[in-house]
Amino acid sequence: MGLLVEHPCSKEVSAVNRDAVGAAGLVVAAALSFVACTPRSKQAVAAEAKPASSSQASKPAEPSRAPSLTDARRGFTTRVVDPQPREDAAPSPPKGVLELVKYPSSNGLLSAYVSPATADASRRPAIVWIPGGFSNGIDEGAWEDAPPENDQTARAFREEGIVLFIPSLRGGNDNPGRREFLLGEVDDVLAAADYVSKLPHVDPTRVFLGGHSTGGTLALLVAQSSTRFRAVFAFGPVADVYGYSDEIPSLADEDEAFVRSPIHFMATIRTPTFILEGAEQPSNARVLPKLAKAAKGAPVTGFAVKGADHFSVLAPLTRAIARQIVVDDGKAPFDLK
Repeated sequence: MGLLVEHPCSKEVSAVNRDAVGAAGLVVAAALSFVACTPRSKQAVAAEAKPASSSQASKPAEPSRAPSLTDARRGFTTRVVDPQPREDAAPSPPKGVLELVKYPSSNGLLSAYVSPATADASRRPAIVWIPGGFSNGIDEGAWEDAPPENDQTARAFREEGIVLFIPSLRGGNDNPGRREFLLGEVDDVLAAADYVSKLPHVDPTRVFLGGHSTGGTLALLVAQSSTRFRAVFAFGPVADVYGYSDEIPSLADEDEAFVRSPIHFMATIRTPTFILEGAEQPSNARVLPKLAKAAKGAPVTGFAVKGADHFSVLAPLTRAIARQIVVDDGKAPFDLK
């Protein structure tokens, strides 16, 4: 994993320090690589997708007790109880922007938003995008205008012609099932990928995965469970979930936390995976060295963007990533240039 490669927080992020990252972006850097950047001004914004609390760093990573996340989950029954079941149906999006659909999962049909097919019926790349927070639901935030310092809409992908698929997960909205807080949701994301890859306007060889905050953590767990994605982009994930125990007390349990904490299974990732975060507070950038060490030789690269934080990092980087996805031919391993 490339360790904390910082680059300018402009809307174009092509000026990555390739020497610091190394060939193909997979060499572990020995120190930080700093690139000058003018800090971005921002206003205070309230958001459900928030960095983990400072207690996140207090629990040391332990040696893996299972060779893979799939093995760790096999036969495991969670004792986590959903404290606040959801009941609100997903609202319908504006016509021509997104469509409300249902995709099949092991829990039944779950709601999702997807980009509509175009008139030319061409097959396009797609990205499954997991929003932050623990609601497991989707709402108007998928299309309403958002300020550049906190744009969690992932609109850059659909605006570049990429098929955007935003799934709700078990227990979210009026979906069947109960929220499992980063456990069974892995299966829902994989079910979403199956659905997307079969859409007539999607190129099944170019299906990507991305997520922010809690969604970024879930994206890492999915990357540790499957090789079906072209590449994975995890914005602002955590290394382990102990820091969420204030919100969800059951996650203080060692066994419950183990199967939800990406730190234990980083070395099993086989898909090109990019961990991205703003270097300024609020931020989860402190976990990048931990994830770098745990990744060993896995195809994982970390970027910390100087002058951006947990939220303002989204707008410029999703735009730059979208432009690279558009020109990707699906042949050579995907890399951010």
